[in-house]
Amino acid sequence: MKTHYISDEKLTFKQVFDIIKEGYQLALSADAISKIEKCRAYLDHKIETQTAPVYGITTGFGSLCNTSISKEDLGTLQKNLVMSHACGTGDEVPSEIVKLMLLLKVQSLSYGHSGVQLKTVQRLIDFFNNNIIPVVFEMGSLGASGDLSPLAHMSLPLIGLGEVRLEGKVVATVEVLNHFGWQPIELQSKEGLALLNGTQFMSAYGVYGLLKVFRLSMLADIIASLSLEAFDGRIEPFYDAVHQIRHHKGQIDTASRIRKILEGSQLINQSKVHVQDPYSFRCIPQVHGASKDSVNYVAYVFSNEINAVTDNPTIFPDEDLIISAGNFHGQPLALALDNLAIACAEWGNISERRTYQLVSGKRGLPPFLVANPGLNSGFMIPQYTSASLVSQNKQLCTPASVDSIESSQGQEDHVSMGANAATKALRVIKNLERILAIELFNAAQALEFRRPMKSSDYIEEFVASYRKRVAFISEDKLMYPEIEKSVTFLQEVPITIPDALIKGI
Repeated sequence: MKTHYISDEKLTFKQVFDIIKEGYQLALSADAISKIEKCRAYLDHKIETQTAPVYGITTGFGSLCNTSISKEDLGTLQKNLVMSHACGTGDEVPSEIVKLMLLLKVQSLSYGHSGVQLKTVQRLIDFFNNNIIPVVFEMGSLGASGDLSPLAHMSLPLIGLGEVRLEGKVVATVEVLNHFGWQPIELQSKEGLALLNGTQFMSAYGVYGLLKVFRLSMLADIIASLSLEAFDGRIEPFYDAVHQIRHHKGQIDTASRIRKILEGSQLINQSKVHVQDPYSFRCIPQVHGASKDSVNYVAYVFSNEINAVTDNPTIFPDEDLIISAGNFHGQPLALALDNLAIACAEWGNISERRTYQLVSGKRGLPPFLVANPGLNSGFMIPQYTSASLVSQNKQLCTPASVDSIESSQGQEDHVSMGANAATKALRVIKNLERILAIELFNAAQALEFRRPMKSSDYIEEFVASYRKRVAFISEDKLMYPEIEKSVTFLQEVPITIPDALIKGI
């Protein structure tokens, strides 16, 4: 069994991907253990010796920050916080994302600025390592004082409450604790805040979405290249000189990747009757590239966030400081998540336009990509489905980050709505995956009408792999299973562009 040691070394997207996909176990490094214990010891000493109130440790929360709490009740205060804040509703968060929440919360607590007990962090690791997944709900976070409600649901099992998923089944936490011989954690001062304040709900959605988008970005270029071939498009708009004089990295990289994908193609190199292509083909580098540049910004934001301390108050033992500030505020993530949704929506938007062109009966292709249109509707309605998904994405791309609503009697008077940005961004990403699958379904069909001419070796191998799952359509049949098989193909197909261009997105 592989083990990933939590430390102050930067957690990368590749590491997160490997940890989740390859079933790594988590463990704390010796340095992380030392920092956690040092911070907890400092906090205990501070509570014993300091008379001045410390927010959330010896006071109430939010607008109750001026209410003092006796030393005897400090643990009860934290337990009450977790229980009272578990007010989530709506659909259950996918287990893969909750598992990411556990990983990212452990990472954030490991830096020794949160004041938690070592055994609290270790229990989170125990949940992760044993695939004990707390039941968390999508709705309830304003993305400001951290993801309070979803993180409360994630934390309930620590104190023996709530429900978890174990081996795919929802069971009461107490049953799982009994099964493993574990006692509920007795929370100490500040621990409830450390668990609930933080951006791990937004961060987990963002990282999960980014890992999908890194792959979809490459697939979008591959499928666009196939559509360009099937539509008998021109290669000149992809020449490097065109893009070097505009300077945008994503644009330059997209054109370079597509030239590489189509290297050696008979179709792209044959003489053309038409002088230029529609924008959905001619402007692939500009549109795909702009989305790549946006995603790179989003990745920068999330790379910072998953390696950050985001609870409150923040403890600095070496400086003898406990500071109540606002690292839990999700505004950087909210803006980035809205940007991510828009970038993905545009990949989908231009993809659907290429699908539309392919079924339009142009450039020697039969209407709706069947040999006997009229009797057969062919690929008429997959384009409708794609258009429906594109339209929904447009609606979902109304930014959440420009919204705010007052809470906690005005103490929390500006919120990020980053959690809403996170959940709808993932819906956009999943829609994009389906839109690209429909374009592939159409483009592979259209390519057959160009025979005996061949595309590049790369495209021919890609299509041959696809054809093992989805056959050429000669006459009308049930299409929705073919679309689903196309989606599954995109999720599973190895992407092996034999060039450094595969790096990044």
